[in-house]
Amino acid sequence: MPGVPPVMNLYRIHLTNVTEVNTFILLGFTDGFELQFILFVLFLAVYLFTLVGNLGLVLLVIIDSRLHNPMYYFLSVLSFLDACYSSVVTPKMLVNFLAKNKSISYPGCVTQMLLLVTFGTTECFLLAAMAYDRYVAIYNPLLYSVSMTPRVYLPLITTSYLGGFTHAMIHTVATFTLSFCGSNEIRHVFCDIPPLLAIACSDTKMNQLLLFYCVGSIEMFTILIVLVSYGFILLAILKMRSAEGRRKVFSTCGSHLTGVTIYHGTILFMYVRPSSNYTLEHDMIVSIFYSIVIPMLNPVIYSLRNKDVKKAMKKLLKSFH
Repeated sequence: MPGVPPVMNLYRIHLTNVTEVNTFILLGFTDGFELQFILFVLFLAVYLFTLVGNLGLVLLVIIDSRLHNPMYYFLSVLSFLDACYSSVVTPKMLVNFLAKNKSISYPGCVTQMLLLVTFGTTECFLLAAMAYDRYVAIYNPLLYSVSMTPRVYLPLITTSYLGGFTHAMIHTVATFTLSFCGSNEIRHVFCDIPPLLAIACSDTKMNQLLLFYCVGSIEMFTILIVLVSYGFILLAILKMRSAEGRRKVFSTCGSHLTGVTIYHGTILFMYVRPSSNYTLEHDMIVSIFYSIVIPMLNPVIYSLRNKDVKKAMKKLLKSFH
C-alpha cells in the first residue's frame, strides 16, 4: 500500500492471519465416500428408530389411562428428552456424511453445544428423579399416590431442565469467550466442549477445570441420589414375602438401573478425567454413543420388560386393525 511503512504492512498481515473464525468445519470420521454412505444409512436407521421409539412411548403415555401415573410421566419426559437430544446432533451429522461442505456457522455451533449440554445434563437430573420416584413407590406403596402428587413430580421435572440449562450456559459462555484464531477444523461430528477447547488459541486450563469440577459434581450428586434410593429399595425388597412382588420390583428397577449405568458410565469416561487423557478419535465414538445410541436404546430398555407398556402397545396396534 503506497505511503504505508513496510512494518505496518507486516502488522496488518499478522492481524489478518489471526482473524477470529466465523465458521467451523466438522471433520467427522472419514473422507472415504463409500464408508460415509454406509454410516449415513446406519445412523439414519438409528435416528428413525430413536424418533419412533421415543415419541411412540410419549404417545402411549398420553393416550392410555393405565399409564397415567408419575412413573410413566417421568418416562415420557425422558423419551421426549432423548428424541430432542438425538435431533440436536444426528440431522447435521447425516447431512455432513453426504455433503462436501461440512461447515457449521459460529452461532450454529454455539446453539448446538448449548442444547446438547442442556439435554445431556437434564437427563442426569431426570434419571436421579426417576430413582427417587421408584423409592417412594416401592418403599411405601400405600402412600405413593399421596406422596408423588403433581406438586412433587412437576417441580422435579422443571428443576431438572433448569439445572440442565444453567449448566449448559456456564460451559457455553466459558467456551465461546475463548479466542478461535487458528484452525477452524473440529475433529468431531458435532460441537462438543473438548474438541472446541483443543482448537482454541486462548489458555483453556480454567475451562478444563470447570468441565472437570462441574460435571464431576453433577455426577456425584445424581449418582448419590440413585444409590441412596436403590439402597432403600433393596431394604424394601428384602422385607417382601411375595416372590411375585420381588420379581415385579426387580423387573421395574432393573431397567432403570441399566439405563442409569450405561448413561453415567459414558459421561464419566468422557468428561471426568484429566485433559491429558483426551484422545479425540476415541472420544468421538463415546460421545456418539451417549448422544445417539443411548437415546435409541432407552425405549427398548424401559418398555420391553414393562408389562403395562407392552399391554398399551398391543392395545394401540389392535386399534389400527
